[in-house]
Amino acid sequence: MAGRVIPEPYVYPTAPHVRRHGPDGWKDYRRYREWLRDEFSFRCVYCLEREVWREMREPMHIDHFEPQAIRKDLKAEYTNLLYACPACNGLKSDTILPDPCAVALGNSLRIYEDGRIEAKNKNPEGQALIDELALDDPLTVDRRRRMIGTLRTLAEFDWPMFVEWMRYPKDLPDLNDKKNKPPHNGKPEGVAQSYFEKKKRGDELPEVY
Repeated sequence: MAGRVIPEPYVYPTAPHVRRHGPDGWKDYRRYREWLRDEFSFRCVYCLEREVWREMREPMHIDHFEPQAIRKDLKAEYTNLLYACPACNGLKSDTILPDPCAVALGNSLRIYEDGRIEAKNKNPEGQALIDELALDDPLTVDRRRRMIGTLRTLAEFDWPMFVEWMRYPKDLPDLNDKKNKPPHNGKPEGVAQSYFEKKKRGDELPEVY
């Protein structure tokens, strides 16, 4: 493993998410799925569940940060859309939680090797996420514990299998593809920073993340 960077599976960002993309103009919010996949690195913004962990299961959801029941005018507004796993999206429902684009979740939440999660210094943002999304549910804690232990073992003894669990999806979205082009794009420069374009340029995309 000399020289390899071994990413941890449950590490929240230490800065608020700054959106790289600015697609606009679609009336059906589902058209933004491929943009959101790339925007949020193919992970649930709330619990860090990855797309590749959900293969052969229900796909990820599009979450409305401000719920549709409250803000129908934001139903298809890209800046109101987040990428979430089915469990977190279902539990969140019409609740308004701390916004990952405004709050650094890495400063709010800590996950330990044994799967436990806590709100750092009992901060209200982190505690709200834990309480509303049941992130401290015993089954969820145990699943994280097993995932952390298994991935560390794979990283040491079976690197190819570790890669299978920690790689980028194979179907990286081509945001330049005609079917993904929105009527408007306020941040066209973001396309060049998409994971598809990085991979196309060569060695910019790491093997695992």
